[in-house]
Amino acid sequence: MQNTRLNSLVDTLLGRLDRWLQNPWRRFSLLIISLLFGNLLATVVATTAGQNAELDSIVALLLVASTELTNWVVTRGDRLRRSAEGPFKRPLFTEMLNGVKIGLIYGMFVEAFKIGS
Repeated sequence: MQNTRLNSLVDTLLGRLDRWLQNPWRRFSLLIISLLFGNLLATVVATTAGQNAELDSIVALLLVASTELTNWVVTRGDRLRRSAEGPFKRPLFTEMLNGVKIGLIYGMFVEAFKIGS
């Protein structure tokens, strides 16, 4: 691709963002935010699907499918990286995706306990 001003600007901005996200505290805060977003997503899904009793099975199917897809993406990447030499570290995107999944599952359990009480 030709090196235009827009290309060099985008490359520079992505490089700065990558260096900014290398800080462990910023990475940790993004992971906590993804957990909380998953919990919020679970609350939103439970309240909107609870309004119409017709969508319960479809929403449950979508949640299980998204959870299994996330598990597949995270564990597939782990297997590919373990075969290579060097320190093992997951990319930020897969860690955040896993955090949203964990928050979603936790939020669904909390919603189930609220309904049961």
